[in-house]
Amino acid sequence: MEIWDGYYRDGTNANFEIVRGKPIPDGIYHIVCDVLVRHIDGDYLLMQRDYSKPDYGGYYETTAGGSALKGEDKLACVKRELYEETGIKSDDFIEIGNNISDEKRCFYYSYLCTTDCDKNSIELQEGETMSYKWLNEDEFIRFINSENVIESQKERFIDYFREQKYL
Repeated sequence: MEIWDGYYRDGTNANFEIVRGKPIPDGIYHIVCDVLVRHIDGDYLLMQRDYSKPDYGGYYETTAGGSALKGEDKLACVKRELYEETGIKSDDFIEIGNNISDEKRCFYYSYLCTTDCDKNSIELQEGETMSYKWLNEDEFIRFINSENVIESQKERFIDYFREQKYL
């Protein structure tokens, strides 16, 4: 059972526990972090979602990420999620976006991680990820401008993509 901290829309702690999969009460939100991984050589990491995932099973996604567990802040969450889904350990995170989803009842925090990891050392997380690939900048630009990109991820990173002139 996964438990998250609940927050009010203004970001203050509601001292309320949310159980994953249970309805979230009106006015309560939780933290979700995702991270775009860029290698020092300029390539971007894409992770293929496990086919068992309820949303976008089998799709390649531009990020690793997930919900903050009870007691985690956003930085602890993004570090843990990156490690769990890719095996990459890093302290090099730059927050490049954030927004609130009233529909999903969460605060999204988006990060960029630049790494010098061995590109063949990516570790998959059973039930979450089943493959990965590195794309050079041109391939990445084509991917994020294609119908294969998960649109909600693209939206969360839209400012970064525009700043990089990828869109």
